Amino acid sequence: MTKAIIFEEFGGPEVMKWSDVEVGKPGPGEVRIKHAAVGLNYIDVYFRTGLYPSPLPASPGMEAVGIVQEIGEGVKFVKAGDRVAYAGRPIGAYSEERIMPEDNLIQIPENIDDETAAAMMLQGMTVEYLLQRTFHVKQGDTILFHAAAGGVGLIACQWAKHIGATVIGTVGSEEKAALAKEHGCDHTINYRTEDFQKRVMEITNGEGVPVVYDSIGKDTFEKSLDCLKPMGLMVSYGNATGPVNNVDLGTLAAKGSLFVTRPTLMTYNAKREDLEKSAADLIKLVSNGTLKINIGQRYHLSEAAKAHEDLEGRKTTGSTIFTL
Repeated sequence: MTKAIIFEEFGGPEVMKWSDVEVGKPGPGEVRIKHAAVGLNYIDVYFRTGLYPSPLPASPGMEAVGIVQEIGEGVKFVKAGDRVAYAGRPIGAYSEERIMPEDNLIQIPENIDDETAAAMMLQGMTVEYLLQRTFHVKQGDTILFHAAAGGVGLIACQWAKHIGATVIGTVGSEEKAALAKEHGCDHTINYRTEDFQKRVMEITNGEGVPVVYDSIGKDTFEKSLDCLKPMGLMVSYGNATGPVNNVDLGTLAAKGSLFVTRPTLMTYNAKREDLEKSAADLIKLVSNGTLKINIGQRYHLSEAAKAHEDLEGRKTTGSTIFTL
């Protein structure tokens, strides 16, 4: 037996319980991993609440690092003893040990420690596809990134500055503004005290930006459209304040022939070659020091409910990991 966080019904953080589970043997194409550290991401909340439905009972979590203990038949990418990380389905990372398809695993170099590996994969590869594939950010571009002091935001600020872009980031406090600036954000806007749409237009001399990256959702969607240049792209990749519903396509025409997309990491990295390329780009920038992974919080995995409360209460900064 081993331990894992299990929920048997959808709901608040309190539905998650520290429970005994049986791991079993890996099947064809699968491996058994003993986790060293686990990453916390907002998508975990979506599964816990049922916004993203899953069969019950379930264990949340999509990101972790650990050592391969045993391999199933036909496994070709890894072997027992390899140190690997992953970011993707199936959910179940909130566990001491688990079975995982080998197709999702990436070997981690020795110069990246376990905590960094657990904190960087999902958020870092999200930034990779957002900046390099959803909208190809180029030197000289000015972009708007909401939640700039979050885990994705801090990585995105650094990566965009590496490209040569100007970053406008929204934050919820002066402390978060300082953190975002330390990680390369050129202009910070405190959405609690400032009108972010008005400030974006002031910063850009009335032109707006070619792309907005928004993980907030319904509370920021409409004003984010008003930050865009004609034919600009609204990238809605999360919904921390709730999903965006009932979008009137005529509004996109009236505001300048705008584009809107709702991308996911799972789609962009569905093919093994895309996953490998995305991970390699991220690992290179972390290894050479271009990207610093800011771990703002650490909790023992048994404290998952408290971690979710803090995440949903916007009390966290940077990345959050679970220790074991």
